[in-house]
Amino acid sequence: MNTDQGSQYTGAGCITTLTKAEIKISMNERRRYLDNIFIERLWRLLKQLAVYSHEITNSFQTKKIIDDWLDLYNSERPHTAFDKKTPNAAYFNHTEIRKAA
Repeated sequence: MNTDQGSQYTGAGCITTLTKAEIKISMNERRRYLDNIFIERLWRLLKQLAVYSHEITNSFQTKKIIDDWLDLYNSERPHTAFDKKTPNAAYFNHTEIRKAA
């Protein structure tokens, strides 16, 4: 499992659990936040726009909120990096072009 060096990953509980499960642990170097800049931005947006805006009472509600938001993010929200296309449109159009070639 490759992670950053956040306290949730370097704590004894996490290390012990992974070690007992015989999972190899690797961590990015300190202060290498740019390695995961895109996923870090995704998590920040998810928390700010979906999770923090709800009063969550149970794990089923949490899963629904996250599933709905990820669907919106990938299917309905245009991204400048994809020439104002959604990630799904950019990926599937690219895949279709690749298959036709």
